[in-house]
Amino acid sequence: MEIYYVKLSKIILYFFISQISLFFVTQGRINIMLNNYFPILLFIIVSIIIGALPIIASRIINKGEKNKAKSSAYECGFENFSDARMKFDIRFYLVAILFIIFDLEIAFLFPWAVALDSLGFNGLIAMSIFLIVLVIGFIYEWKKGALNWD
Repeated sequence: MEIYYVKLSKIILYFFISQISLFFVTQGRINIMLNNYFPILLFIIVSIIIGALPIIASRIINKGEKNKAKSSAYECGFENFSDARMKFDIRFYLVAILFIIFDLEIAFLFPWAVALDSLGFNGLIAMSIFLIVLVIGFIYEWKKGALNWD
C-alpha cells in the first residue's frame, strides 16, 4: 500500500513541478496573469510551512514517554469521578444560552457604536428597542429564577 502512496506522491510532485515550470516559462499575457497569482501561491506555501513547522518540531522534540497521567482526561485538577455521559443540571444550559445572547448583544453594539454618526436618530431608536427587548428577557429570566444556584 505504501508503494502506491509513494507513486501517487511522485505523480503529484511532478505535476506541480511541471505547472511551476510552465508558470515561469510562459511568455506574454498568460505570464503576466500568472504573475498576479504568484503572491497568493507564495502565501499558501508559507502558510503551510508555518503550520507544519510546530507539528514537525514537536514530533522531533517529543521523547515519547507515555504514562497514565498524560493520557488521562483532565478534569479541572480533579480525578475523574463519574461517567462522561452523566446528566447535567439544566441551569448550566440556561447560563450558556444567556451568555451567548448577551455576547451577541455586544457583537451588535460595537459596529453600531462605530457607525452611530452615520445612522443618526433612527439607528439610536432601533438599538434602543433592541436593548429594551434584551433587558426585558433578562428580567424575565431573573424573575423565573434561572440565575439562582440554590
